[in-house]
Amino acid sequence: MTEDDAHQTDPTAGPEHEERWAELADLVLIISREIQFRRYTDERAVHLSQSEGMVMRYLKADPAAAPSRIADATGLQRTNLSTVLRGLEEKGFIERRTHSADGRGVTVHSTERGRRNTTLVRQDWATTVSEAAHHDTEHLDAALALLRAVENGLTRTRPPTPRVWR
Repeated sequence: MTEDDAHQTDPTAGPEHEERWAELADLVLIISREIQFRRYTDERAVHLSQSEGMVMRYLKADPAAAPSRIADATGLQRTNLSTVLRGLEEKGFIERRTHSADGRGVTVHSTERGRRNTTLVRQDWATTVSEAAHHDTEHLDAALALLRAVENGLTRTRPPTPRVWR
């Protein structure tokens, strides 16, 4: 038995685990809202909508992405993504570059301003969350591992986004 197997729970284990999973989901939603409610302490940080933030986080991991890849990864409908990309372009956070010989293929790139804002926001979040937890890092790695597993499972099993191409 591996260490990962030892930490797995039986999905049929019963209601005692179900209530704890529901509590985890509740806490994640509450924490997310609390972070969103706060304004940034660094006045240079620009507040983004949830959708804009999702796109910028995605571009941090995939700095030259086709819009279709961004839509798939974030779960945004293509038409909504177009609106979000326009807003991020207007803020100077992204740029679109033509990449194919026929001029139809486009990739989205974070600008220096966009990367700088992402860094500022992440630093602000780190400070906020660390202070809220009284800088206690004892279970931080375990929490990160569990939350990554939940995120990967949720995105892997996300219902397909309807494709609306114009």
